[in-house]
Amino acid sequence: MGTEGIGYRHVVRIPGAIRAFAPTLIGKLSFAMVSLAMLLLVQAEQHSFLLAGLVTGAFGVANVASAPLRARLVDRWGQRRTLNALAGGYAAFLIAFVVAAVTGSPDVVIIITATLAGLFPPPIGAAMRVIWARLSPSDNHKTRAYGLDAVAEELVFTVGPVGVAGLVIVWSPAAAVLCAAALGLAGTVGMTSSAGSRGVTATVPARRARRTLGALAAPGMVPMLLVLVAVGAILGGVEILAAAFADDLGNADLAGLLLATFAAGSAAGGLVYGNHSWPGTAAQRLLILGVAMTLACGGLLLTSGSPAVAIALVAVGLFLAPAMITGYLLADDLTTAAERTEASAWVNTAVNAGAAISVAGIGFLIDQADVHTAVLVTTATAGLCIIAAAPFLLFGRRTSTAEAL
Repeated sequence: MGTEGIGYRHVVRIPGAIRAFAPTLIGKLSFAMVSLAMLLLVQAEQHSFLLAGLVTGAFGVANVASAPLRARLVDRWGQRRTLNALAGGYAAFLIAFVVAAVTGSPDVVIIITATLAGLFPPPIGAAMRVIWARLSPSDNHKTRAYGLDAVAEELVFTVGPVGVAGLVIVWSPAAAVLCAAALGLAGTVGMTSSAGSRGVTATVPARRARRTLGALAAPGMVPMLLVLVAVGAILGGVEILAAAFADDLGNADLAGLLLATFAAGSAAGGLVYGNHSWPGTAAQRLLILGVAMTLACGGLLLTSGSPAVAIALVAVGLFLAPAMITGYLLADDLTTAAERTEASAWVNTAVNAGAAISVAGIGFLIDQADVHTAVLVTTATAGLCIIAAAPFLLFGRRTSTAEAL
């Protein structure tokens, strides 16, 4: 099909697409709320920032570490029963966490319930991308769909913390956590009850798992993920650097505004990128986007004053959503239909891992040196990851879907 004339309006008109997509936004709102809500609940009930940090850290590590496995289970057993079971476990352990927190249970019990909740968030984002790929009549429709999905997710994760604040003011932190549990369950069931999701059934019998490494064994997957680790390192760095720049400028309140400019840049970049067809392979585009984002991050070294920092952060953000979209497309290209959910989950895992490592390292650098040193190290680290991955992405052996099967 021709590339011209395919826009987001054509994506939302794909039969069955919105019926599956709309509930995922409800489910993703849960994920945008839950960490902050858990932190505020522990702080309110236990009056300990240390315990609050341990709880959210345990939840986050469990979530990131288990995400590819949860996605692999979806590939193996089908969307409906796997996602619904995961959503039930997620909601149940969040309720257990609330009970533990408000009843003054020992710290270890609170941390364990948070960790268990982190093992169960249903990968509805990855599952929805499988539905998009299945329903899209052409690759261009799929690209637009992934663009719409990425931008919608940016908006949801902007609204989520605001929702938590509102619930805490009107009701309580416990209510915010319980609301996150309900939204996660409702969004998942809403998606899996759609015809688009019911059509995605088990692709590989559980007793005949083809490869122990799953999607990671696909040629090109690990180098692709290395580029996405670099993207995540910059993303995590920005979250800390925004606060550090605001502090250097003498106005800590600027941190929120600076992060908002970064998010706005990402949303704008995603909308533009997803609505056009671009030359080159997905691997080439991912490398270009990674390099561009790294250079834009390095541009923060040249800034002085809040307007310049804000503009630089917009420039960095412009490449985040496009890099994610391209990562999802490349993951589709590199893997078989039996591994698509897992491959998509690995994209998120790589970005989240890079961000987590970066947050810890950059905080140390800012304390020990200064914000510009942190920017320099972040840029250099991301650049080295991309340089290491480039030869394998550009010249590595490809395995066709037919061969892989």
